[in-house]
Amino acid sequence: MRMPGRQEQPDDWTDLAGWWFAEADDPAYGEEVVPLFLEVFRPMNGQVLLDLGCGDGRIGERLADEGVRVVGVDVNLELARLASGRHPVFLRRLPDLACVRDAAVDGAYAVLALEHLEDSGRFFAETARVTRSGGSLAIVINHPFYTAPGSGPVIDPTDGELFWRFGDYLSEGRTREPAGDRSVKFIHRPIGTLLTQAAAAGWSLEAVLEQGVGSRAASRDPILAKHRDIPHLMALRWRRD
Repeated sequence: MRMPGRQEQPDDWTDLAGWWFAEADDPAYGEEVVPLFLEVFRPMNGQVLLDLGCGDGRIGERLADEGVRVVGVDVNLELARLASGRHPVFLRRLPDLACVRDAAVDGAYAVLALEHLEDSGRFFAETARVTRSGGSLAIVINHPFYTAPGSGPVIDPTDGELFWRFGDYLSEGRTREPAGDRSVKFIHRPIGTLLTQAAAAGWSLEAVLEQGVGSRAASRDPILAKHRDIPHLMALRWRRD
């Protein structure tokens, strides 16, 4: 429980580069996360895009191969240095984009980053400010159905059938998950909260994709196989009004 008048501090990502590499090198990232992003967001040759929470720049490099100019933003110095070998990078803590002028880019995207940000409303406002009219914003997030505090699978021991415990879905909540020898904060927000914040910032929703556990991951783990019809990832795309 947060005490009245006490503001929770954001995570210091200084020592989390190793954890990030482990996450990004997980087969599920390449098999599920990246394809879902590419399905929802298809930029055009010559566009200038912000990669928000760019990590080591691997997604930006892939888009650059298709003729897109990418500028990354990340708070971790080690990752930003690696990404700078692939494309320009601002060392910045999101959602602060004061380093980017108004209407400077054709679009922005954030892959598995929004759920770590304290102020999602400001994220939508800042991305709208720096994106030209008609530009796009795309995000990939862990599905809010999946991230609610207290949510999780329940398996009936009698027949192995899987049920899902909803947890505290309707309220914003925080959990801490293992990150190597440390932990990292995940912030749960109901889908309605995210959609309302985006609309208030001037973003018009164009596409929503929902995805369960992928077939390859399911084939490797019989428990995960039972999750194939449970929303696990969500990708959304908006257009700037």
